[in-house]
Amino acid sequence: MGLKKRNKTSAEFSMSSLTDIIFLLLIFFMLTANFVRIDPYELPKSDAKTIAPTDIAVSISKDGKYSLNGKKMPLTNLKGALRIEVAKSENKANATISVAAEVGTPFSRVVEVMNVAKALKLRVILLTQAKE
Repeated sequence: MGLKKRNKTSAEFSMSSLTDIIFLLLIFFMLTANFVRIDPYELPKSDAKTIAPTDIAVSISKDGKYSLNGKKMPLTNLKGALRIEVAKSENKANATISVAAEVGTPFSRVVEVMNVAKALKLRVILLTQAKE
């Protein structure tokens, strides 16, 4: 009676493939973060180093012109356009609006955009540029 020895399989988990995947995701998000189109305004300077994902970009110029993802529109149309953009977004539950206000823009205009976002239950991030 010939009994065969059973080969025991190792229960170890290789982490090398997981680190490769994480590294590729990091590169992907770093590259795609640069593709967000915002009008060439001079943004306020800040010491903050937080980098956050942006789904929707709202720009405000000094003279009170608003644009949503590069399309100029009045503030009265912004709420409806934001609602449409959120519906098209893949991240509906955690949609984030990035507000880029040109230096010298009255903060009351930024607050108006924040109030529109609050009414739609969206997150808002104010964009700044790093101090040199």
